[in-house]
Amino acid sequence: MPSNIATVVIVSVLIAFIGFAAIVIGRNLFTPKKIGSIDRLIKSGKAQQAQRVAKAVLSKNPNDYEAHYWLGEAYLADNKPELAFMEYKTVNRNAVFNGSIPELAFRRNMSKLYAKYNQSEEALKEYLLLTKLDPKSADNFYQAGKLYEQLNQLSPALGFYQKSLQLDKRNDKAHAAVGSIYMKMKQYPDAMKEITTAIKMSPETYSNYYYLGKIYKDTKEYPQAIKAFEQAIRDSEMRQRALIERGSCYMLVDQVDNAIADYDHAIKVAKNESSQETLFARYFLAACYEKTHKIDKAIEQWTLISKKNSSFRDVASKLNDYRDVQTNDSMKEYLTASPQQFLELAKKAAKTGFNLVCQKVEPTNFGCVMLAMEDKSDSWMNARKQIQLLEFFRNSQPVSEAVIRKAADTIKNKGYFKAILFSSSGFSEEGIKFAENRPITLAGKDMVENILARAGV
Repeated sequence: MPSNIATVVIVSVLIAFIGFAAIVIGRNLFTPKKIGSIDRLIKSGKAQQAQRVAKAVLSKNPNDYEAHYWLGEAYLADNKPELAFMEYKTVNRNAVFNGSIPELAFRRNMSKLYAKYNQSEEALKEYLLLTKLDPKSADNFYQAGKLYEQLNQLSPALGFYQKSLQLDKRNDKAHAAVGSIYMKMKQYPDAMKEITTAIKMSPETYSNYYYLGKIYKDTKEYPQAIKAFEQAIRDSEMRQRALIERGSCYMLVDQVDNAIADYDHAIKVAKNESSQETLFARYFLAACYEKTHKIDKAIEQWTLISKKNSSFRDVASKLNDYRDVQTNDSMKEYLTASPQQFLELAKKAAKTGFNLVCQKVEPTNFGCVMLAMEDKSDSWMNARKQIQLLEFFRNSQPVSEAVIRKAADTIKNKGYFKAILFSSSGFSEEGIKFAENRPITLAGKDMVENILARAGV
């Protein structure tokens, strides 16, 4: 009996051992077959089936990082980059690359995913690894340069772009990138050489014309810049920026109507109403309207900007400066009247405020300049000595000391009796001090409002 029991025990142990060994061996034999099938499923377009197989493997062994890798590949094939990114990050944190996971392919996808989700520093680390793993790939060096440029590290960016060109001299993207770096470094001859090379290699890559336009603009060659931006507008990604830049060129050559058209177009093609480009387009459009005294339209743009970003540049100050336009009809007329209407308004203000009759008046960018005399019947020889210089300003900024000094020099050199300066925005403190004890009257905002009201404006 005892020997029978011992036999049973031995047999049971042997059976258990054989069963355990079979499980281990089966797992080791079956799992690789399963993992190997994932790649085949992906290549045959069965991404979702590949995902199910990878998940089945991971359900038995969550630490199988090869399965995590292939699950990530299956997600990428199924256009699910966010899920792929999670699997790839798991692999990147834990896996040892000993040949079971193809590291080169992994790093290429990992770098693209980091870049896609705006993790530039992590993406750069991956591309730096790729330049070691695959040093003959020009694209690896180009992408590393691109990321350094995004991080505003121009010197290393330039070095990696140039290394990319050493590997592939026909890489028009790298030539354009080198040109853009030189442009930012204000090395314009070198920038022009690289950009024109890129354009010759790929004349239909219209984004390159944007950088060409920037070079021309920075070197004050505005007609050439306008032509280059005209080409850049054909690139859908560069269109808004090219329109803004061309509008700026039109502003610089005093073609305000063309500038307005470009800024308005830039706003209409905006993909994001809150982007910096869109806000700048509105800001510059408002500047055009302000320059042409279409203050209502300028206020409309400043208000729209403020709703998106209340701290954008000096928008809050602009709205404050022009708050009277919406509440004071006289000041609104002063600020928004057409050039010809403004000349008549100035004549009324001179007569009502100082009993002066206009002898000559000319429009200026800031308002108008008038020569006037008191309304009395003296002979011309006597009256000539009483000629007064009147300057009317409707800028958003206080009139500076330099402007007041210039008026003082004018009345001294011309022998005028005195000067009266009207301003809807007041005068600088230095200017006010300078005018003291001189034949200069400063009519600030409150006085202008009072005179206009009495004149019935």
